[in-house]
Amino acid sequence: MKRKKRGGVGALLVSFRVILANPFVRLLLKGGLKDYDCLYEGRTVKASALYHALAMYAGESVQCPVAVRFLGGLIKMLLRLGMAVMHGREEEAKKALKDPAVRRGVSVVLKGIALYGVTVPQRLPAPFMIVWNFTNMCNLRCKHCYQRADRPLPNELTLKEKLMVVDQLDKVGVAAVALSGGEPTIHPHFLPVVKAISTRGMYPAVATNGWVFADSTSLKKAVKAGLRYVEVSVDSADPKKHDWFRGVQGSWERAVKALTNTVKLGVSHAMAVTITKLNVNEVEDLLDLAESIGVRRVAFFNFIPVGRGRKIINLDLSPEEREEFLRTLYHEMKRRGLEIVSTAPQYGRVITQLSGRREAAPTHFYVGGDPIVKALAEFVGGCGAGRIYAAIEPDGTVTPCVFMPMPVGNLRAQGFWEIWTGSELLKALRDRSRLKGFCSQCPYKYVCGGCRARAYAYTGDPLGPDPGCVYNLSAWRSLVREAMNPYQE
Repeated sequence: MKRKKRGGVGALLVSFRVILANPFVRLLLKGGLKDYDCLYEGRTVKASALYHALAMYAGESVQCPVAVRFLGGLIKMLLRLGMAVMHGREEEAKKALKDPAVRRGVSVVLKGIALYGVTVPQRLPAPFMIVWNFTNMCNLRCKHCYQRADRPLPNELTLKEKLMVVDQLDKVGVAAVALSGGEPTIHPHFLPVVKAISTRGMYPAVATNGWVFADSTSLKKAVKAGLRYVEVSVDSADPKKHDWFRGVQGSWERAVKALTNTVKLGVSHAMAVTITKLNVNEVEDLLDLAESIGVRRVAFFNFIPVGRGRKIINLDLSPEEREEFLRTLYHEMKRRGLEIVSTAPQYGRVITQLSGRREAAPTHFYVGGDPIVKALAEFVGGCGAGRIYAAIEPDGTVTPCVFMPMPVGNLRAQGFWEIWTGSELLKALRDRSRLKGFCSQCPYKYVCGGCRARAYAYTGDPLGPDPGCVYNLSAWRSLVREAMNPYQE
C-alpha cells in the first residue's frame, strides 16, 4: 500500500532532527555556519552557507563559491533522504523554502542542531522571531497595557539606531520581526523600518490597534513597504466594552475597519483578543464577528498583570476558567474550521488531551493531527520566552518576552548575538529541568512549560510555577489568600 505523504516544512524539520543526531553529519554541517556572499538574480546576499544551500534545494537561481555549492549538494542529498524517511511532501517544502523568511527559520534550526546537538526543546543560536516594542507612543490608553504606553520615551532609539538593530537581527539570522508598542503605525520611523526588515529577507509583521489602518491608503503604503502580516486587537464584540477597555471612543469601529481592509487587500492577518473575565463569555460572539469580517485567524492572548495591567489584576482568569476557555477554543476550532490559537502555553497540553493524543501544537500556535506535528511538539513546543523569541524595548533593551520586564542587555552597549548567547537568564529559560513547582515534574513540560511571564508577574521567579494552570492550583490559591499582590512594582 502506498504511504500517504505528510507534512512539508514540518517533515523537513523532523528529518533534520533524525539525520543530524549523527555526530559526523553535525560536524560536516558546521562548515555551513560560515557566511558567504552569493548572487540571487543580480542581488548579493550575505548569509550562512546553510541558508544558501536551502535556497539551492528550493530551486532558486544562486551563484555561490565552490565550497557553498559543494555543501549545497550534500544538503540536497540529506534532505531528499530525510523527506523520504519521513514520507514528507518534498514539493511543498521546496515551495515554502523559496520564501527567504522561511529559509531563515529553517537555517536557524539547522544551526542549532549543528552547534548544540538535538536538545528538547531545541536550543537555537538565534530566535525565530523578535517582538519589538517600537515606541512608547500610543493614541489609545488600554487598561491592560504592559508598556504603560502614552508618550514616546526621551531615550528611544533614533532611526539610525533602529536600522542598526535591523542589521544586527539580520546578521544573526532572525526570521521574523513583529513591531508592537505603544502603537508603531503612528511613529514616523514605522515605514522606513518595515522596508529595511523586508529588504533583508526577514518577515515584517505588526501588532496594532487598527486606528491608522482603518484608512486603506495607509495600509497599502505599509504593504508596499514590505509589511506581510497585520494583527489587529479587538477585545469585545460589543463596541462600548472594547472602547472602554481601550480607553478611546471609536477604537472598536476603526479596529474592525482595519481588519476589513486587510481582508479585502489579501494581507495575512489575525484578530487579536486579550482574554479576561470581561470577555471570556464572549468567545462565540468574537468568533462570529471574525467570520462576518472574513477573518480566518483569531489569536487569544494571555492577560499578564504587568504595566497598567497590574491595576486590573482582578480581571485575570482563574486556572479553572482558563482551562474551560482553552477547551472551548479547541471545540470552536473543530466546529468552525477557523485557525484559532492561544498564547497560553497550556493550549498545547489541552489539545493533546482532548484529541486523545491524535493532535498536537508545536508551540501554542499551529495545531495538527499529522504525526510530523506531534514529533515537532516537544522539539519546538511550549513557552518560547528567551528560547524561540525575544523582545526589544523602545530604548534597545532586550528582554525574554514583552510581558517579562527583566533586562538581559541593551543593543546600544552589546551586540544581539552576545546578549542571546551570553545571558544567564536566557540560558535558564531554555532548560526545562530548572523549572519549579509542578511545572518541574509535569509530563507536559516539553509541550507547555508554563507561561514564564505569568510565573514572574505573580511570584517574582521566572522559573517558578505558572499559577495560571490547573496543575498549579495550590500556588494560585496561595496567591488568592495573599490578595494576589503581584511581585512587580
